[in-house]
Amino acid sequence: MKRQDIVKIIKEEKIIAIVRLEEQWEVPIVLEKLIELNIKVLEITSNTPGFTEEISKARKCYANSNVLIGAGTVTNEKIARKAIKAGAQFLVSPNTNIDVITIAHQNEIPVLMGALTPTEICTAVENGADFIKLFPAGSFGLDYFKTIKAPLNNVDFFIVGGINLLNVEDWMSAGASGVGLGSVLMEIVKSENSKETIENTVKQFLKKIKE
Repeated sequence: MKRQDIVKIIKEEKIIAIVRLEEQWEVPIVLEKLIELNIKVLEITSNTPGFTEEISKARKCYANSNVLIGAGTVTNEKIARKAIKAGAQFLVSPNTNIDVITIAHQNEIPVLMGALTPTEICTAVENGADFIKLFPAGSFGLDYFKTIKAPLNNVDFFIVGGINLLNVEDWMSAGASGVGLGSVLMEIVKSENSKETIENTVKQFLKKIKE
């Protein structure tokens, strides 16, 4: 799959599940639950134990599906190379690191580059970032995003940090291209609620994000 094909899927799906866990054995279980809930773009973060092994396993497991498996918390060139070797289909960073973009694009992989300030955002875009991961968005708030978005209206922003059912519609209405959901999704899928309750909660998220 070419880079632009992956970019197209990410734009269409509008939601990236951030799988950050303390125990490696939990990763395939959580991935399976999220995919069953119709989430198709998932990142396994580099600070999850055995993240490269789990990326490789997930790529093999879902090779014949329309699921994308990427790597998150890719803060530097070393991690980027490990993730790509493991089979990551996209990279996500919390910071602005141009080397990560260069390596990813050499391997036909898109990047959601972390940025917050106008300078960081413009630097990432000028160096080819496919998306900007505005992080930590929730800490700076919706008004900050609206102010940033006004002069940078052609940038595809994925909003990460502090997103929940109560505010996700506001972020999307303000011009976000999509969102990254981490702890809030982990809490839902790992909860002791009934399967029906979990499914309904995730459906609400998907509906608010996509509509």
